Amino acid sequence: MNSHSESHHIKTMGVRDMTLFTVSAILLLDTLAASASIGVSSISWWLIMGVVFFIPYGLISAELGTTYPEQGGIYSWIRNAFGTRWGTRATWCYWLNTAIWNASIFILFTGVFAQMFFPDLAFSTQLLIAIGMTWLVVLMTSLSLSIGKWIPNAGATLKTITFAAIVVAGVVYALQPDVKLANDFSLHAFVPEWGSSTQYVSTIIYGMLGFELMSSASEEMKNPQRDIPRSILSSGIVIFLSYILGTFAILAVIPAGDINLVEGLVDTLRLLFGDSQLGHIAALTLGIFALFTFFSNATTWAIGANRAAAESAVDGELPNVFAIENRTNGSPIGATIMMGVVSTGVLLGYGAIAGTNEDLFWSLFAASAVLFILPYIAVVGAFYRARQVDADRSRPFRVPGGNGAALGITGVCIFLLAMTTLLFMYIPGSGFDWPVVIGSVSCVLMGEVAMRFAEYENRQNKASA
Repeated sequence: MNSHSESHHIKTMGVRDMTLFTVSAILLLDTLAASASIGVSSISWWLIMGVVFFIPYGLISAELGTTYPEQGGIYSWIRNAFGTRWGTRATWCYWLNTAIWNASIFILFTGVFAQMFFPDLAFSTQLLIAIGMTWLVVLMTSLSLSIGKWIPNAGATLKTITFAAIVVAGVVYALQPDVKLANDFSLHAFVPEWGSSTQYVSTIIYGMLGFELMSSASEEMKNPQRDIPRSILSSGIVIFLSYILGTFAILAVIPAGDINLVEGLVDTLRLLFGDSQLGHIAALTLGIFALFTFFSNATTWAIGANRAAAESAVDGELPNVFAIENRTNGSPIGATIMMGVVSTGVLLGYGAIAGTNEDLFWSLFAASAVLFILPYIAVVGAFYRARQVDADRSRPFRVPGGNGAALGITGVCIFLLAMTTLLFMYIPGSGFDWPVVIGSVSCVLMGEVAMRFAEYENRQNKASA
């Protein structure tokens, strides 16, 4: 292991790899169940947010990724616009969110696994499996990206197959003359509502984030200036259509009020494919595919977040342990192991107080989501500020419309991200979710402590030099 400056990064990521990497990161089966629980109006929310947020955010990511093709992605973007300290604050939230979110995704994994194979599996055993999967991610993300990239690639492929199967089966189911759809699909039902289910609207914007992730490994890309816009366009189309059509398929067979955030996917597969032997085989196969995609999601985000944290540590803004890299392949092994430690601690801590896997999943999901979204507010702000403070820099891709359009989409995106953050902490009609609020604030403060510790390490290193 050695420092970042001495590591060797292999140019292994082409446009196909980057597209599949992005699909693996953004297209989330857990988001599908959460959004479908809103009801039929969720389809309208997907369409609205696709126009006012998903497309602008994709354009912003393309401009920043091609303008600053540096290792570290989100960290380097914010650093170039607002300085290293704010870049580090955003990166800390980004990294810690991934550690917490990976814990939640493996709770989802174990819930689906138990539902498929061991319905009576004890909650404590599910926690142990989740911890084991956490450290498997640590192992896989410690490998060279030339090897590790095949996990997101395979995950994206299987995820697309699963979504396509759900969509086709849902359409076939809906077209049967003797079938009554589980939800009302009248025109009135598509009208977006603002009520108690609004907390899940936030998952729609949450499910659209991740275009920037590929840029964290830009030094391992073959041609980032050319390939980043191409991969954003192609992956964006796949992701958007999959979410809309997948939501329809779930709502065709399960009443919105009956959708379980953990078990909704398996319930959907079983209802869509029926009780025949072939149907059971199809549901089982797609369920296994889904289990692998949960693992690939966790791996994909760990790859990106750990590289961003490592880059910040190289600049002296996070503790030195985050900067430790594998001597032969440049993988950020220090940040990777730290993520495994945090994820394990989160699973044990929340597992001690949560009553069910669904309770644990939503608590972890909401807490991680707040930390996740905060850096994106900084990213969008960095997009506009970079145009002001670094106007002369070459921009191989530029968001069309001039600075007026840039200011407009910056304002809209920041507003939507801020509202999404609030909705994860405040439930209309119920008030603040105080465990989420306290947990999120505590995590932000931990970042300030980590930065102060990094300052202490820097002083000690200078004194001993």
